[in-house]
Amino acid sequence: MSRLRTVLAAAAVSVASLAAPTLSPAIAAVNDQQPGPFVESLSNDAFAALRTGNKAAARAQFRTLLSQYFAVDAIGERLIRRWSPKITPAQRAAYKAAFPNFIIGSYADRLFDYARADLKVLRAVPQGNSAAVMTQVIKPGAQPITAIWTVDKIGGGYKVSNLTVAGINLAVTQSADFDAYIQKNGFDKLVAFMKSRG
Repeated sequence: MSRLRTVLAAAAVSVASLAAPTLSPAIAAVNDQQPGPFVESLSNDAFAALRTGNKAAARAQFRTLLSQYFAVDAIGERLIRRWSPKITPAQRAAYKAAFPNFIIGSYADRLFDYARADLKVLRAVPQGNSAAVMTQVIKPGAQPITAIWTVDKIGGGYKVSNLTVAGINLAVTQSADFDAYIQKNGFDKLVAFMKSRG
């Protein structure tokens, strides 16, 4: 379980480069035109927010990053693909509204343990309109953790569509967690749970 916590914390660092709609000067500096520089500049903004030590401001920054530079709707839909034909439009709308805050609520507080960490881009492997960006999360006194970002060209720039951290595909893992929760409790309870984490 401690290994999973480490992976989730590292994922949080990667995702921090995730989710106050006003663009700050730092956000405007994100280079979304090439995969490697995109992930690097996104991470730099996330770590800068962490290092302020201001949790409320960092959460607002993450929310802006998520909305601007992650394929939030596509990620959210992929996580409930199995249930998509069975839910109502109202249930889908409630889920979509809860999803960004769920991401922030699930990861943000874990990020401050990684305020002194760095993310190093190793290489980017193009795959058509997408790319896999190989990185390492480097925390002083700890073993580096590999994180692979899947980024897709959407509109005028790249957006993050998935992360694989220490060999764990976060979209697949989160989808399995959602499936298990819905099977046990129903879709509406999942949305209520997500809202409680926001």
